[in-house]
Amino acid sequence: MLVYPSGVRSTPCYSHPSHLTFSNRCKLFLSPSWPCFLSSKKSSKFCSLSLLLSRNGGGGNRFSVRALLESEVSESVADAADCAGGGDGGSGILQPVSVKIPFGDREILVETGHIGRQASGSVMATDGETIVYTSVCLSDVPSEPSDFFPLNVNYQERFSAAGRTSGGFYKREGRTKDHEVLICRLIDRPLRPTMPKGFYHETQLLSWVLSYDGLHSPDALAVTAAGIAVALSEVPNSKAIAGVRVGLLGDKFVVNPTTKEMEDSTLDLFLAGTNSAILMVEGYCDFLLEEKLLEAVQVGQDAVRAICTAVEALVKKCGKPKMLDAIKLPPRGLYRRVEQIAGDELHKVLQIRSKIPRRKAISLLEENVINILTEKGYISTEDNSGTAETIQDWLEEEDEDEEIVVDGEVDEGDVHIKPVSRKSAPLFTEVDVKLVFKEVTSKFLRRRIVEGGKRSDGRSPEGIRSITSRCGLLPRAHGSALFTRGETQSLAVVTLGDRQMAQKVDNLANVEEFKRFYLQYSFPPSCVGEVGRMGAPSRREIGHGTLAERALEPILPSEDEFPYTIRVESTITESNGSSSMASVCGGCLALQDAGVPLKCSIAGIAMGMVLDTKEFGGDGTPLILSDITGSEDASGDMDFKVAGTEDGITAFQMDIKVGGITLPVMKEALLQARDGRRRVLGEMLKCSPPPAKSLSKYAPLIHIMKVAPDKVNVIIGSGGKKVKSIIEETGVEAIDTQDDGIVKITAKDLSSLEKSKSIIRNLTMVPTVGDIYRNCEIKSIAPYGVFVEIAPGREGLCHISELTSDWLAKAEDAFKVGDRVDVKLIEVNDKGQLRLSRRALLPVPETNSEEPSSEQLTGHQAKIITDSGKASDKSIPEKYVNVPKSDALAQEKLEQPKDKGSGTKISSSSKSSSAENSLLPRKKVFKRLKKSTSKAVTGVSGKDGE
Repeated sequence: MLVYPSGVRSTPCYSHPSHLTFSNRCKLFLSPSWPCFLSSKKSSKFCSLSLLLSRNGGGGNRFSVRALLESEVSESVADAADCAGGGDGGSGILQPVSVKIPFGDREILVETGHIGRQASGSVMATDGETIVYTSVCLSDVPSEPSDFFPLNVNYQERFSAAGRTSGGFYKREGRTKDHEVLICRLIDRPLRPTMPKGFYHETQLLSWVLSYDGLHSPDALAVTAAGIAVALSEVPNSKAIAGVRVGLLGDKFVVNPTTKEMEDSTLDLFLAGTNSAILMVEGYCDFLLEEKLLEAVQVGQDAVRAICTAVEALVKKCGKPKMLDAIKLPPRGLYRRVEQIAGDELHKVLQIRSKIPRRKAISLLEENVINILTEKGYISTEDNSGTAETIQDWLEEEDEDEEIVVDGEVDEGDVHIKPVSRKSAPLFTEVDVKLVFKEVTSKFLRRRIVEGGKRSDGRSPEGIRSITSRCGLLPRAHGSALFTRGETQSLAVVTLGDRQMAQKVDNLANVEEFKRFYLQYSFPPSCVGEVGRMGAPSRREIGHGTLAERALEPILPSEDEFPYTIRVESTITESNGSSSMASVCGGCLALQDAGVPLKCSIAGIAMGMVLDTKEFGGDGTPLILSDITGSEDASGDMDFKVAGTEDGITAFQMDIKVGGITLPVMKEALLQARDGRRRVLGEMLKCSPPPAKSLSKYAPLIHIMKVAPDKVNVIIGSGGKKVKSIIEETGVEAIDTQDDGIVKITAKDLSSLEKSKSIIRNLTMVPTVGDIYRNCEIKSIAPYGVFVEIAPGREGLCHISELTSDWLAKAEDAFKVGDRVDVKLIEVNDKGQLRLSRRALLPVPETNSEEPSSEQLTGHQAKIITDSGKASDKSIPEKYVNVPKSDALAQEKLEQPKDKGSGTKISSSSKSSSAENSLLPRKKVFKRLKKSTSKAVTGVSGKDGE
């Protein structure tokens, strides 16, 4: 009976167990449920003994036994002493190590062994006063084999890093924010190509921002820290990776620029790779040329190479042994058997052009392969916990124990049965068959493209699928477009609104940030003909939406030119390759259909690649594919998305599935992508029906007016009472005021907008001596005169001596409250009080031969502004958005309504009175509580937006 020797733990033996001590010459490692993975190197000195106990004996448990020689163990312990330092009695705890490595024009501090010492790898990276902590941990037991590496990345920015707490009710950090998801993707994407196939231990990478100084961005630091942590851990990655950001300030490229420098940069390039190749590129720019972009990539690659060289030196000093023994690959003979069974059929199936029929045919063929191998006894129907190599060893050992009797050596009377060798029927798992079938399918697809020069749908490598597009699909939406390219389709919808519709962004900098343009991308399972769960957006959806959003942003007008908040929804209704680039094309058409004055049109295209063409009879030159489909993305070596105009790039994203690509290959892909974009833009011009290029009648009206900054407080009133009353009285949607005097009025119809505009103008007007006000109401009477309201909320005193030309004992003898009179402003005292005169406007006595003119009355030329007149010297610029050009109201008139609360003003100048101190917040937005019942305007804006 086997027992556990003292001092030996029941854990899987992944690598040299140098941290254990032994009292005997030979010790056994026993594991009741896990295989003992041996080193894949032929030069390994470890001798192994594999014992598989009978299922009937030992309770049905299978044990793996390893024998280690004492001399070899001592040698391994000595090798690990350099890292352990002996400070913990040989426990394997690393001693603290701190090094400085280059990070562009400066250095960062990398520390390991200080915190997180029980993790497989942990790193704390410091740039300035920004600190990122990253840890890597592995599961003890491998998960079921699959076609992807089980890596889970989580990145979180702690509010405490900037001395803050969450602004919500719960002070704990909540769900992952969108920009944190984007950084998770930046970490994940370059790591995957460096992971070997056959490693199924679940790996978790956690990254936290512990300190943020507001100057040094944590994203590039987090990617580099993750690459260092993985390199120091037991994960058997091929090479260390690092990430950098490249900015363009004028004509100078800057590596890892500060946040202040990025404000003036025309390029935001993020690059990750190894010391010899590029693994991931993502960036956004303002119509940058391909040649300039390649220069930026070269600068970034040089910086990454310097970082990786320093990281490799650190790994040699204190890195842990890699778990190479844990790699499980399907048996090599299985590839040959699958090709023999399915080879001919695969050639036929891969020629099916439509995605769904081809996918179903491949699925049936896979099932057929599994059935044939099962019938022949090659697939085991039982659960085998050991590896294929362990099963083979078991078969060999059992064959060696059996005695083979040769003819002529059998005693008479004895009955002997000649044993059958079990090696003729090796056991495979169904998962192994599926993995091999997928790799064989990819191999046949790549071979078809390289050898025949034709893809599954019959296109050449440079071919673009057929494109159709239409606008105005949704009549009540402000703008809509349906873009179809082959079997990929995007329904893009644009919604326009005021500032209240803007997306608020919470960040570590504690700066109030609002996005006036955002694109939301959704990928329902129905777009690929499948059934799936609908819920919160996935990381893929957030990443694709951000890529399309950043691609469209450079072509949008400024807020001064177009004061709307713009929301674009891209719903993928069909998908077979690059739905994010379809969102770019559809979003551009939808914006034009909504009447947004874009600077130009842009399009996007996805590029693929077959890197090693010699494998399939090629000349070794990488084969670049334009407008790749889903199968070409899955079987190819690259996914390179590029969006922009005919000559300039606005956004790009590249993922590599191999060990990386070089700069010449990337240059070829960029130039081929430029030709593809030009062809797509040409097809977009054939849109039927074309974009309306005018604001929808269902879009809200926005009027912008400028008032004196010290009058903003008058509009808002105490506690916002005045502006709320204006909203309720006029029926507008919202009134947005800013400290600089900008007032934005949002309304559903023109009449309510005009009412609110008139009230605000009267509230904020600056009375000037010589102005004449007609039809003004007397609000109150005093013994010394009357108080006249010249505008809503603005009253002045008309002294009894200024009421008539004749002598008057009491004002109430000739006037009463509610009477309407014409008055002239004759004085504004230091306190801002107004003195009015009615007598100055009375007819000249009959003794005079001539009637005085208006110039004699005011001392200078006066202009009367009536309900139908137009002012020519207004000092406050105003403009309408979404108002019919033919309407006289759209010509920036200053009007006074014919209601009881206001009069008609005669303006003589535009002097400003003394300013009142404003104690208001920087911006105030008020929305009405009750919906307006007025009808929507039916006009459409002119070309100039007025």
